[in-house]
Amino acid sequence: MQSTVGEIYDGKVTGLTSFGAFVKLSNGETGMVHISEVAYAYVKDINAYLSEGQDVKVKVINIGDNNKISLSIKQAEDKPKDVAKPRPTVSKRSDISRESARSQSSVAGPMSFEDMMAKFKADSEEKMSALRRSSDSGRNPRKGNKS
Repeated sequence: MQSTVGEIYDGKVTGLTSFGAFVKLSNGETGMVHISEVAYAYVKDINAYLSEGQDVKVKVINIGDNNKISLSIKQAEDKPKDVAKPRPTVSKRSDISRESARSQSSVAGPMSFEDMMAKFKADSEEKMSALRRSSDSGRNPRKGNKS
């Protein structure tokens, strides 16, 4: 019996790799569950979720070239309501620049490319002059050698 995309089958985990698990289906075919299809939560180590010989329910999500069967464990069950979406980690500096860009665009509307370049140039010149001032303060040309 050949597997059908969208069908749910019983299976047994036959092998684990760093990128997924191989599962032998009840119809005798073998497919692979990618690590991203093991659980709704982020899976760093597949061994924390699966072990060889474990019975699982899987859904056939794709049958590719050479009859390679892609399976999903998480799609074979109902999605839990308490799974939070992972938040991207962002540095404070990019948060500040994003916030200032948002506030400027909301006040004056969307900036044109030329306006953004002019602002970038002005900010760069300001930063460079501050850098020059701070590096020059360490060297005072008036205090030269008194010989």
